[in-house]
Amino acid sequence: MTGTCLFCTLSAGRIVLANELAAVIRDSFPVSPGHTRIIPKRHVGSFFDVPGDERKAMLALLDSAKLGLDEAFHPDAYNIGINDGEAAGQTLPHLHLHLIPRYAGDREDPRGGVRWVLPQKAKYWP
Repeated sequence: MTGTCLFCTLSAGRIVLANELAAVIRDSFPVSPGHTRIIPKRHVGSFFDVPGDERKAMLALLDSAKLGLDEAFHPDAYNIGINDGEAAGQTLPHLHLHLIPRYAGDREDPRGGVRWVLPQKAKYWP
């Protein structure tokens, strides 16, 4: 990784897994134990600007990271998400995919999952 952005200057000690095009790190401000990020090594801001080979590399690491989290943290489920663009809540201009382990009871009613990003629209069930 090259450049001056936070994800382009990661120390080797932060990297949990990597392949030729992407890397896995633990989130510095985890939402839950094991919260992980999958990051392309090339500086790119949007998932929609990532060509197929980089997407495949990121998704391969997503699968590997999930297996590692299953073994180390034993979560009950996962949320997977990308904040793509400032209006979507992206605060770092380097694409990163969140893999967030979820645990039974970590929220009283987890229905709606990622829909809670807009709380007034989250609950669509009776």
